[in-house]
Amino acid sequence: MSAAAPLPFDRTQIQPGDRLCVALSGGADSVALLLTLHAAREPLGIGLSAVHVHHGLRGAEADADQRFVEDLCIAHDIPLHLHQTSVPDRVAQTHETIEEAARNLRYEIFTNLLTSGHADTILTAHTLDDQSETVLMKILRGAWTEGLSAIHPTITLAKGKILRPFLQTRRAEIEAFLKSINQPWRTDSTNTDTAYTRNKIRHELLPQLRTYNPNLDQTLANMAELAREEETRWQTELNRLLPQLLLPGKPVRGGGRAVSTTPGQSHSEVSIELDRLRTLDPALRRRVLRAAARQLGARLTFDETARLLALCGFRSDPTVAARTGSTLHLPSGLRADRSPRELRLYRQQ
Repeated sequence: MSAAAPLPFDRTQIQPGDRLCVALSGGADSVALLLTLHAAREPLGIGLSAVHVHHGLRGAEADADQRFVEDLCIAHDIPLHLHQTSVPDRVAQTHETIEEAARNLRYEIFTNLLTSGHADTILTAHTLDDQSETVLMKILRGAWTEGLSAIHPTITLAKGKILRPFLQTRRAEIEAFLKSINQPWRTDSTNTDTAYTRNKIRHELLPQLRTYNPNLDQTLANMAELAREEETRWQTELNRLLPQLLLPGKPVRGGGRAVSTTPGQSHSEVSIELDRLRTLDPALRRRVLRAAARQLGARLTFDETARLLALCGFRSDPTVAARTGSTLHLPSGLRADRSPRELRLYRQQ
């Protein structure tokens, strides 16, 4: 391995003494990440282990992946955490897609490794290619700006964190590196199945779009970075403003507000003065409404937010009556009432 040029990776969040655990599927990206960190473990002063999740899918192929991972870790004297799960069972219980269920199971395992003290940090081998695919998928699905931030390089949890140090590394670089050191890897046969949205984007849509912009992957990754920074800035502003704008309960005659004493009830409704909303610019106004709904456990789409704005009288919508006494029924049991002075949001009990 020493003869090959080392792969670039983001080490800014890695400190001496950290106990790092690489999520190791056996694919090229995760194998390269494990070997890269293994070579750098002494200069970095880190502890290194790996975790492999068998999802209960792909039968003998997945069994072979696990054996490959075990042999790789034995060959390099790297401790390995093995976990057996059943994605089909979870799908039957939660009705998630297979992709969602597999990801959620993996991250539950990662979180347990961190909270149990087996590692300080989990590292996943997401690449720049993964980032560009994710941004494009978010665009196609109509994501807000926070969605366009796509895969974050760092996720800080209650205990520990998850890092993606290969987010600026291309998949082609990774495969060239592994070939240069004669290191095999496993290929998931489902990665070519275009029934999955990501694979369709990877194998069909992105190759077409690259004919318009050969540097498209980097362009999309740059968009994610910009969106991430924009969201950080907006969140700071919202944290400052929301306590001044969001009012609990209902106004009462003579001044003050009536707040329910039922446990949990005070958090099931919130009001905003229309005059205060009117002073905000359109971008901030939209974010305040979405943040208010989020406090009640609801996530608004673009169209749902537009209907709320129409109820307040800030835009035109023939299906919404912008007058006192109007009520708007939104998904997730969210309701909005318009009074002479306020917009009240609450969850249907």
